Amino acid sequence: MADNQESVGHGQLSVIRSDVDGVTVLSLHGEVDYQSVTALTRAVPAADATAGQRVVVDLSRVTFMDSSGVNALVALYQAAQAAQGWLRLVGVRGAVLRTVQLVGLDTLVTCHPTVQDALAP
Repeated sequence: MADNQESVGHGQLSVIRSDVDGVTVLSLHGEVDYQSVTALTRAVPAADATAGQRVVVDLSRVTFMDSSGVNALVALYQAAQAAQGWLRLVGVRGAVLRTVQLVGLDTLVTCHPTVQDALAP
C-alpha cells in the first residue's frame, strides 16, 4: 500500500494505493488539479501488457477536479486498454461528476457507486 500526498494551492491530494485480487485500487482524497495530479500519476503502477492492467479509482472524497485530473484519467484508461485491462471509477458525484460528464469520460469509463461494485466481475 502506498500513500502519496501533494500540496496544492488551496488544499491537498492524498492517494492511497492498495491491491485487491490483482486489481489496483486508488483512493483519492482532496482536489485533483495541475499542482496535485502528480500524486495520482505516481501512484499508478506500470502497465504489464501480458497481465492486463485493472484499476479502480475511488473519487468519492474528491471535491474538485480540473482538466489535469481528466487528462490523467484518460491516460490511465488508454494505458489499461493497451494492456488488455480496464479502468473503473467509483463515487463520482457533485462537481467532479459534472466535469466527467462534460468531457464525456463517463461514456468511456464505467462508473460505480462503491468499490465493491467496481470490483465485481
